Amino acid sequence: MEFYFQSDQGKKRQNNQDYAQVFTNQAGRVLALLADGMGGHQAGDLASQLTVNEIGRCWESETITASEEVVKWLIQKIQTENTRIYEKGQEDPALTGMGTTLEAVSILDDQLTLAHVGDSRIYVLRDEQLLPLTEDHSLVHALVKSGEITPEMAAVHPRKNIITRSVGMPGTIEVDVAIHNVRTDDRVLICSDGLTNMVSEEKISAIIRQNTSLKDTAQALIDAANEQGGTDNITVVLIDLGGGSHD
Repeated sequence: MEFYFQSDQGKKRQNNQDYAQVFTNQAGRVLALLADGMGGHQAGDLASQLTVNEIGRCWESETITASEEVVKWLIQKIQTENTRIYEKGQEDPALTGMGTTLEAVSILDDQLTLAHVGDSRIYVLRDEQLLPLTEDHSLVHALVKSGEITPEMAAVHPRKNIITRSVGMPGTIEVDVAIHNVRTDDRVLICSDGLTNMVSEEKISAIIRQNTSLKDTAQALIDAANEQGGTDNITVVLIDLGGGSHD
């Protein structure tokens, strides 16, 4: 299994509020995390980095391997981190409203375990098809699901950046979790909305299929988003299930 992640500020933002890292626990099971922070300049940076690093730090001391246990662990840790981020935002006026999306992916053998909060996304490329494993927690996605607007209308909706779930909200948040069977010829993509708001799923699929190196694939995805305007930070995590090493 091979991992590669890359983040880019984009062309319009003054800073990068995305943050991604890959961690390994005591039993050798890997956990990839990607967060897209929100709030002011300092708040978004801090929320994404604190969330990823704290959950990752806790993961590194664990010994769990079973997917069902990973699901329980992720729910518990994300709830704890949600409370911590919310309380930190209440303590300092400069951090009011801080929060972050969060994608977590852990793979062992033929099982992929995920946790999802917000509008960053997780995909698997299989048989040349890009299959979404998450649904956006956003206002426009809810409107599309209810039939009030079309997907085409959602793409240009003035409130398309409003998310309905994030780490840092008051109270308890609902975390989407799932376990999926995967194959050795699958490729997994975790990405912030700086990619998906700029590049169509068809184009993303084509780029992944055209590039063999994960590093080249990541750069091509980021370049494609920037070529379309690069209005947001762009972060991608790529996982090649058939790869033999970590990159």
